[in-house]
Amino acid sequence: MLDLSQILAFGLICLAMVLTPGPNMIYLISRSISQGKLAGFISLGGVAVGFVFYMLCASFGITALVVAVPYAYDTIRIVGALYLLWLAWKALRPNAAPIFSVKDLSIDSPLKLFLMGFLTNLLNPKIAIMYLSLLPQFIHPQQGSILVQSIQLGTIQIFVSVSVNALIVFSTGSIALFLQQKPFWASIQRWIMGTVLAGLAVRILLEHRR
Repeated sequence: MLDLSQILAFGLICLAMVLTPGPNMIYLISRSISQGKLAGFISLGGVAVGFVFYMLCASFGITALVVAVPYAYDTIRIVGALYLLWLAWKALRPNAAPIFSVKDLSIDSPLKLFLMGFLTNLLNPKIAIMYLSLLPQFIHPQQGSILVQSIQLGTIQIFVSVSVNALIVFSTGSIALFLQQKPFWASIQRWIMGTVLAGLAVRILLEHRR
């Protein structure tokens, strides 16, 4: 079972990553503005199913890998930390792209909205790396089943990501428009997210092999 420190640390990483703009956020904001909140929530349903797919694949795969391959944990730990540092650099670099880049989208059917949300998440490299490289950092084999811990962590990630994205959809782009109109607050957001991601990366790199 997970302890409170694992839950809080992993929840913080999930929050930092979901607030770092990526394909999911941009698609949901664009869809909500172009077609309305209902379309945004249907798309979010597809995104959520994509999270579940990744969680199940990663949980079973990580369990088999950590058990079968010596030093697999350390390799995954280092790759995950380097990815966090790359995300931090993207947020903090002087010529960073605008936080939100809303796109005009055509009107689609509910089924297509759902499938597009699912595919957007499935093809999102940030989510793939998170499940394959970052999730294992918070698994402690001595605390019980690796599979159970992976599913618990995945459930936390899904809850945090879906909750935040639901708030974004509900706002129908008002947060994006506010940050576009207020460069100072957009800059503050980038620095907070970049600092948090870099700090988490350093913490992971300094951990001893479990």
